[in-house]
Amino acid sequence: MDKVTKNKLLLAAKEAQNNAYVPYSNFPLGSAILTDDGKIYSGTNIENAAFGLTICAERSAIFTAVSEGHRKIKAVLLLSDTKKPISPCGSCRQVINEFGEDVEVVMMTNDGKEIIMSGNELLPGAFNDRSMENADEL
Repeated sequence: MDKVTKNKLLLAAKEAQNNAYVPYSNFPLGSAILTDDGKIYSGTNIENAAFGLTICAERSAIFTAVSEGHRKIKAVLLLSDTKKPISPCGSCRQVINEFGEDVEVVMMTNDGKEIIMSGNELLPGAFNDRSMENADEL
């Protein structure tokens, strides 16, 4: 990913992070995704007193893009206010893989530390549409 695109994703993720609704964890995250046609969508974590209803920043951004008709993502940037970059949770890894197996996942901290991995590296052997096609061959 080029520097200009990465900077645009970072700015979108920072803005989303500022809008996090995290009254229980006080752990604001921001995320931005890049679709295959170059559009950027952002998302933030939104908590709920019924914890199972909470949504992560990555899924928030991806679901917004999907609701706008996008089905393929190229990159995900996850921004945290931690000492080391954090990785997406298992649910987010599965959703990322659904819309971009080879997606570039950039995990960053507010002070610029980063780790970059592919969606496949984050979720090797992922369950996907091909898994269902071959289910009867097991």
